[in-house]
Amino acid sequence: MTRTARPQSVTATRRPLAKPQEIAEFCGVPIGTVYQWSSRGGGPKFVKVGRHLRARWDDVEAWLDAQTIAV
Repeated sequence: MTRTARPQSVTATRRPLAKPQEIAEFCGVPIGTVYQWSSRGGGPKFVKVGRHLRARWDDVEAWLDAQTIAV
């Protein structure tokens, strides 16, 4: 697998990856729900960093935007 180099300006502005507890607090759900999303699908895209579960904040926000319903 070949990695493509990203422009330095993109990598310099990255935020830290979101931890499950942070996602739970941000979404207002129990942490168990976040782990269910990661194992069953239905939540934002998750990344495994070693044995740790993380998500990109952009993916969390994009997933939330997709959950918006018209009332």
